[in-house]
Amino acid sequence: MSKNPISATIPFDEDGAHHGFLKLPYSRDDSAWGSVMIPITVVANGHGPTALLTGGNHGDEYEGPIALQDLAASLRPDDIKGRVIILPMMNLPAFSKGLRCSPIDGNNMNRSFPGRPDGTVTQKICHYIATELVPMADIVLDFHSGGRTLDFLPFAAAHVLDNKAQERDCMAAMQAFNAPYSVRMLEIDNVGMFDTEVETQGKVFVTTELGGAGTSTARSVAIAKKGIRNLLIHAGILSGTIELSETVQLDMPDESCFVFAETAGLIEYLVDLGDVVSEGQPIARVWPSDRTGQQPETLKAKREGILTARHVPGLIKMGDFVGLVAVQL
Repeated sequence: MSKNPISATIPFDEDGAHHGFLKLPYSRDDSAWGSVMIPITVVANGHGPTALLTGGNHGDEYEGPIALQDLAASLRPDDIKGRVIILPMMNLPAFSKGLRCSPIDGNNMNRSFPGRPDGTVTQKICHYIATELVPMADIVLDFHSGGRTLDFLPFAAAHVLDNKAQERDCMAAMQAFNAPYSVRMLEIDNVGMFDTEVETQGKVFVTTELGGAGTSTARSVAIAKKGIRNLLIHAGILSGTIELSETVQLDMPDESCFVFAETAGLIEYLVDLGDVVSEGQPIARVWPSDRTGQQPETLKAKREGILTARHVPGLIKMGDFVGLVAVQL
């Protein structure tokens, strides 16, 4: 297999705070010898664990990039023991356009791992992260929120894994992050995910969903910043006391948590995020958007729990996600 063309403009193994780029040559119409320049910061001080902190995996999610930009500008080598690698906008092409997927190749980065060194732009970025950055890390935090099409209760999440010792470490790190909600998460499609790549390499992995609707709030960014600090303390990289407040424990045990639309139209939600619902309770109705005088399709919860995520735009298509009902533990 060919060598990945991405190169780092800063060192990974020298003490200090280094700000630079992952440089990917990319010849295109408006720049024959151009490059994709992905911002990266490495802060290192002596021996200790390495944390890899990433945001912008999807380019329309903002809490992670904001919190990580703040960290990159403020974290000093004397603050830590070990190393922190900060990649606020890992999918820079998508982030620059405010899109979930890359405008260059149309790929969803979080379905493109482990990537290819001779593939598309997205595949090359994924391959570099998977083969160069993840192996350096002891713990990985990947920020997500709902982007332009989803909205979530603010939660941190870890996955149920075959390796139960690794699972316990991931769950402990999730609890240390201490979001308002903490979720044992089931992915409905985990092939090609960054999560899967990191976990397959045996690392401690925590992810988040901190809101959505294509924006961020003061509250959601504050949750992200607090979570970063807590996680770095938990990992033994940053000194201090973990700041803990109440977190609601949720579980996503199976696919019955998910509700999808079977018709297209105008969606009317009957419950709000955070509401408790019962099995069989209507959570939304889909009205025809092209005629009057017809009854809507009613969408019902398949289990009892808390409405944890919902669709955002007012129009919905057949097959679109409508709601996630998670079980309170």
